[in-house]
Amino acid sequence: MKIREFEFNLRELAGSMGDFGTLLPLAIGYIVVNGLNPAGFLIMMGLVNIFLGLVYKLPMPLQPKKTVATVAIAQGWSPSLIYSTGFGLGIVWLFLYFTNLIQIIVKYTPKSVTRGITLALGFTLFLTGFEFFKTDILIGIVAILIILIFRKNTRLPAAILLFLMGFAILIFKGQLMSIIDIGFTLPPLTSISIKDIYTGMILVGIAQIPLTLTNAVIAVTALLKDYFPEKPVSERKLLLNMGIVNTIVPFFGGFPMCHGAGGLAGQYSFGARTGGANIIEGSIEISLGLFLSKSILNLFSVFPMSIVGAMLFYVSYELAKLARDIKAKSEIFVMLLTTLISIVSNMAIGFIAGILVFNIIKKLKS
Repeated sequence: MKIREFEFNLRELAGSMGDFGTLLPLAIGYIVVNGLNPAGFLIMMGLVNIFLGLVYKLPMPLQPKKTVATVAIAQGWSPSLIYSTGFGLGIVWLFLYFTNLIQIIVKYTPKSVTRGITLALGFTLFLTGFEFFKTDILIGIVAILIILIFRKNTRLPAAILLFLMGFAILIFKGQLMSIIDIGFTLPPLTSISIKDIYTGMILVGIAQIPLTLTNAVIAVTALLKDYFPEKPVSERKLLLNMGIVNTIVPFFGGFPMCHGAGGLAGQYSFGARTGGANIIEGSIEISLGLFLSKSILNLFSVFPMSIVGAMLFYVSYELAKLARDIKAKSEIFVMLLTTLISIVSNMAIGFIAGILVFNIIKKLKS
């Protein structure tokens, strides 16, 4: 049977919303704290999403680089510093692609380590979801019930119902109409500087590299093999498109972008199965950027985040289920050690520690 490459239906629309839980908090911070232009932010993200959907013909997550975003928001970086850091990291991804160094890293990465990274990500998403969930527990409980009842319903997908529920709450509170400001806005022309590239790479770029390689490349490739074994995607291809994207979008207001296993799990969990999900999401983002960029900040700020928290709970559960294929006691130990170290420190250190312990155990057994 021929596998469909593009579908445009409610299920794909619902799946396209599945990674909003990992996207919204950082998007709000970038726009509110750092002053990134909402039109550039949304339109560039939308164009890249459409590009990914057309190229891969699969749901392919697109998210802010979490380490860069977290530090930039916490330290109140200027837009120029953010754009320049994204450009610098784009050059790094192209270097790793053309030198083929990523294949060496992948060759010596056991499955137990990638599963450990996935578990750590699931736990992190659960904690983030809890922070959102407790803002309105009653709404969060209703959202969880909707997910449990409609999670496999293709005619009335859970994610669609959740977002309709969120907008219904805004209408009931009389908040929706007051934040709508329709107008036409194009993305800005922005600039980078050598000084900001250097500063950004020193402050956070170097730390971002191993995290992206683990979560956005190795873990995403592993998840794609689980979800779409008939459509393999290489680590090098992911690096190439991240390199191309991050060396272009900074000049038009685009933030530092990468993929993410959590985003992929979210999309898949809520129904995305084809490149249509990315095209739908990208079209929505471009439309919002062009016509509603003046009101998008207010919309992000008032949307019931407990609904997003419920979505993250479900995504974290789906990620945790993937660890069931690790059976050997030694590999379970490596997986859990990788998870623990990733949680208490970061994924890069957990990744390195997991590989070291795996090889020590392997040598002791031989």
